[in-house]
Amino acid sequence: MKNLFFLLISISCFIPALNAQQKTNLQLTDIFSMEYVSDPQISPDGSQVIYVRNFKDIMTDKNLSNLWIVNFDGTQNRPLTSGNQNDRSPVWSNDGSKIVFISNMQNGKNKLFLMWLDTKNIAPLTNTPNVPNRVSWSHDDKYLAFNMFVPEKSESLIKMPEKPEGAVWNAPPKYIDKMNYRGDGQGYLKSGNRQLFILSTNGGSPRQLTSSSFNHGGPIWSKDNTKLLFSANLHEEHEYEPNNTEVYSLDITSGSIKALSTRLGPDESPVLSPDGQTIAYTGYDDKYQGYQLAQLYTMSADGNNIKVISSDFDRDIQNIQWAADGKGLYFQYNEEGDTKIGHITLGGKITSLVENLGGLSLGRPYNSGTFTVSKTNKFAYTLGGTQHPADLAVYDRKNTKRLTALNEDLFSYRNIGEVEELWWESSYDQRRIQGWLIKPPNFDPSKKYPLILEIHGGPFLSYGSVFSAELQIMAAKGYLVLYTNPRGSTSYGEEFGNLIHHNYPNNDYDDLMSGVDAVIEKGIVDEKNLFVTGGSGGGVLTAWIVGKTDRFTAAVVAKPVINWYSFVLYADNPGFFYKYWFPNKPWEDPTSYLKRSPLSYVGNITTPTMLLTGEEDFRTPIAESEQFYAALKLEKVESAMVRIPGASHGIANRPSNLIAKLASILAWFEKYKTN
Repeated sequence: MKNLFFLLISISCFIPALNAQQKTNLQLTDIFSMEYVSDPQISPDGSQVIYVRNFKDIMTDKNLSNLWIVNFDGTQNRPLTSGNQNDRSPVWSNDGSKIVFISNMQNGKNKLFLMWLDTKNIAPLTNTPNVPNRVSWSHDDKYLAFNMFVPEKSESLIKMPEKPEGAVWNAPPKYIDKMNYRGDGQGYLKSGNRQLFILSTNGGSPRQLTSSSFNHGGPIWSKDNTKLLFSANLHEEHEYEPNNTEVYSLDITSGSIKALSTRLGPDESPVLSPDGQTIAYTGYDDKYQGYQLAQLYTMSADGNNIKVISSDFDRDIQNIQWAADGKGLYFQYNEEGDTKIGHITLGGKITSLVENLGGLSLGRPYNSGTFTVSKTNKFAYTLGGTQHPADLAVYDRKNTKRLTALNEDLFSYRNIGEVEELWWESSYDQRRIQGWLIKPPNFDPSKKYPLILEIHGGPFLSYGSVFSAELQIMAAKGYLVLYTNPRGSTSYGEEFGNLIHHNYPNNDYDDLMSGVDAVIEKGIVDEKNLFVTGGSGGGVLTAWIVGKTDRFTAAVVAKPVINWYSFVLYADNPGFFYKYWFPNKPWEDPTSYLKRSPLSYVGNITTPTMLLTGEEDFRTPIAESEQFYAALKLEKVESAMVRIPGASHGIANRPSNLIAKLASILAWFEKYKTN
């Protein structure tokens, strides 16, 4: 973390002097200097907020985090933990006197710690091989419940003969018999499952409550502390119906488990009403659509009287939390690229309360954000915006207040590009499409600038009016940067999202080209220097675009799907991708798989194209990029391949990986940019 003395003293003393200096543009290494707030946890009485302060270490190339605490009015902002470590997931006790959190402060091993807030004394509660997750306090604060991975021994069918004494053989063969055997960011999965545990807050050994061959979600306590509520997919066909989760109740004494929901589809994220009589949760009736809205449901604590209360709301319900009076719930949702907090009564009436949540990533400008609410109906949330990563803000049903400005020191001497919101009509069907244009710092409207079209992944996700270091640095290099939400993007309703159901990629291409044309009409674009890039689903569309048009000077296709046939069988969740994104299995309808594969249009490509993927990406495996690279070379297209060592699908598991990605994209575009 930046020097604490500088943070607390020097900002107030020296920022005015720095502002007097001429600002310069962002540099790649500035990513190491950027910080952001995540996981703000407001105290039960609403008087204080604990938040995770995320930072990076340029010497060790690590993403790090500490816990800070601040009064609701913004006073006494100070650290609870410090050091080059990862402290995360703070949870207040119900009486507000203690917290538990996860940290690797001791020997680099993640453990569950307890902190007494009056003395700041800290004690480890666990020393288990695996780390607890999704911790919740019992209502009397005497126990904790959590889930934790428990390995199980996997017997191999293959029995190797005993090797001679002193012989050096290769490691034995890996025997795999499960459909889901790899996970992006996890590698090859170990045998075992996430089980439920309880633990006394006085310490001791965690007591394991489940031992089935299924993964169990994070638990919450019943009002009388005798049961745990959780969501899980405990069906025998769980690999083939990956979305079919239910809400369950587990009796702590007997160990018996009762399903409280039974329909086909996800039922998850249960939260208990203040009086303990009602469970709220999210889910939907699964229609195997690419995009389906998460609705809000309630039921009695015994599983009866199930009702959907958000059926008239055409947005996804997320992060549900009960109001103190038990007459409604707070939730967050994305609407036209903005993340908001809303309130819904048990009768379904919705009121919007807070806007501009976001900023939980320094990479691309995805909608993100989170909040918590106290028993006094005060809120703490991550404040987003196009000009800064997430800061901490609070709301009391009357006013909002920003409490931190973590990057004020950096932005006091670095320029940030102005961001303009745009709307245009698609040339395909005249639907209104939303996007944002980042202008280079010190933008001159009388000049013409090269343009980068940057495309989001998912494809069922959305960009928004939030900060992106990645795109801001592109703008700092003298580019206009257009990022958009073409059809299929979330935050515009279920019908808009499903315009690409079993039809992706297709007319989202027209939405994107219409966006480029809309910016060109402003008279500020150098049409000889048009560039395109995107990652994951954006990589799919980038590869699709260069197979459809030669209007772009160069392209960077990041972590793409090139061949849907191979992707469905090679990615880390085959039971999901074929079922929700295609009407049939690949061998049952190979024509539709090929028709929607960018590989089938490689013969049309003349645009210089770079491929960029993490070598340990199991979501869109690097074999997809390798196929496209080989095809481009056979077609004698100017092409290159960049492989990021040790990186999974997100790539930026280390700060230098994000820098490497961005440096590669800019180098390729600079190579082909004309003066």
